[in-house]
Amino acid sequence: MKKWFISCISVLLGTILFMILIFWVVDPYFHFHKPFSFISYRMYDERYTNDGISRHFDYDTIITGTSMAQNFKTSEANALLGVNAVKETFSGAGYKELSQNLERALKRNDKLKTVIWTMDSNALLRDKDYDQYEGYPTYLYDDNPWNDVAYIFNKNVWYHGVIPDIIMTLKGDKSTSFDEYSSWDKEMGYKYVMQSYNRWEQKAETAPGLTKEDVEMVTANIKQNFVDLVNQYPDTTFHIFYTPYSICWWDFMNQEGMINYYFEAELIATELLLDCPNVRLYNFHDKYDIITNLDNYRDKEHYGAHINSMILKWISQEDGLVTKENYMELFEKEKEYYLNYDYESIFVEG
Repeated sequence: MKKWFISCISVLLGTILFMILIFWVVDPYFHFHKPFSFISYRMYDERYTNDGISRHFDYDTIITGTSMAQNFKTSEANALLGVNAVKETFSGAGYKELSQNLERALKRNDKLKTVIWTMDSNALLRDKDYDQYEGYPTYLYDDNPWNDVAYIFNKNVWYHGVIPDIIMTLKGDKSTSFDEYSSWDKEMGYKYVMQSYNRWEQKAETAPGLTKEDVEMVTANIKQNFVDLVNQYPDTTFHIFYTPYSICWWDFMNQEGMINYYFEAELIATELLLDCPNVRLYNFHDKYDIITNLDNYRDKEHYGAHINSMILKWISQEDGLVTKENYMELFEKEKEYYLNYDYESIFVEG
C-alpha cells in the first residue's frame, strides 16, 4: 500500500511538473518570457495579452487606444514613421486603463520613444477613474510570482490559450501578426450605422456649457491620465489624436443638447496637452469629407481600417497637427461647422 501511494504521488507530481513545463514553454500571454520562434501564437484577448507584450517584446513604439485603434497596422506605422511598433488596444477602455498600461510599458522599456494614442472624444466628459471592467487578470499585471498559480492552473487559459497555440504550432500555422491582432472587418455604410443609432426624436435644449464641477472633472481626467504621464517621460514623443467620429455622433451630441459641453471639454484638453512639449496633438474633426460619409463607418463612432491607414499617413505628414499658434482658429472653425450643420439632411436618404 505504501509503495502504491508513493507511486501515485510520484505520478501526480510528475504530471503537474510536466504541465507546468508545457505551460511555461507555451506561455500564451507572454507573462514569463518573449515568444519563441518555434511556437505559433494566437493573439486575441487584449486584456490578457497586452501586458506580456509590454514586458517581453522588442519595440520602440506602441500604438494604443480603444477599439478606435484596433485596425491600425503596425507594418504601416513602421514603414511611414521608421519605427518598430507593437499594438496594444483595449476595447471600451477609459482613459485611466490606457494610461496605466502605458505607464507599465514605459517603466519596463527604456527604448520606448514613440506612442500613438487615441483620445476618444466620448470619454472627455467622464470621471478620471472611469472603468467599466471587472474581473481583471491582475495576476498578470504585477510582479508577484506567487499569484501566478492563477495563470498556470487556469482552465480558461489552457482552453483559450495553451491548447490553441499547440494546435496552431502542430498545424504549421503562422502566429497572429500585429496587423491582425484585435482588428475587425464589419459591414459599413448608412444602413449599418442606422441599425445601431437610436436618435432622440425631440431635440433637447442646447446647454450653454460646462458647470464649475464639470470643468474640474474634465481637467482632472486629462491631468491624471495624460499630462502627469507624459511629463514623467520627456524623452518619449506622444502622438495623441481626437478620434474622428461620424457626423451621426455629432448629431447625437446636438440632439442631446450636449454639443457645447463637448466643445468646452475639448478646449480644456487641448490647452492642457499643448503645454506638454513632448505631445504632438492631432485633431481630425475637419476631415469633413470622411466624417460626413457614412460609408466609412459601421456605427456612429467606429471607422473602418482604411481610416486608420489614413490617420497614420496624416500623422507622418503632420496633417491635422494642433499647435499653440493655430489651435483657437481650428477650434472656432470646428464649432462653426458642427453648430450649423444641417443634421436633418443625414436622414433624408441613405
